[in-house]
Amino acid sequence: QVQLVESGGGLVQAGGSLRLSCAASGLTFSDYAMGWFRQAPGKEREFVAAISWSAVNTYYADSVKGRFTISRDNAKNTVYLQMNSLKPEDTAVYYCAAKRYSGDYYSTNVYRYWGQGTQVTVSS
Repeated sequence: QVQLVESGGGLVQAGGSLRLSCAASGLTFSDYAMGWFRQAPGKEREFVAAISWSAVNTYYADSVKGRFTISRDNAKNTVYLQMNSLKPEDTAVYYCAAKRYSGDYYSTNVYRYWGQGTQVTVSS
């Protein structure tokens, strides 16, 4: 059974930092590209960042480029999202997701497995 478990969310002031982690089990982690998405109340789930299985390629939404960094440790079956210079508009539930093949990294429907999410709240 595949499980993706996010952690590291919380309440932080604007300008602060958080590091999210997503631990994967039940799959061959190094076979999967990983993505982070977020969903704010009343809004659709949106792409934040993604990383290829080898970590050679990374992808970011324009809204987080230069502030967020995605990385992965295949030995630990874990993907990370370092979030710096946080803004109130970054407030959302953050989800990690896994996809098997290359190609589109930005759409929610290409990801096969999803975590339960972790809340990030940025106060002004």
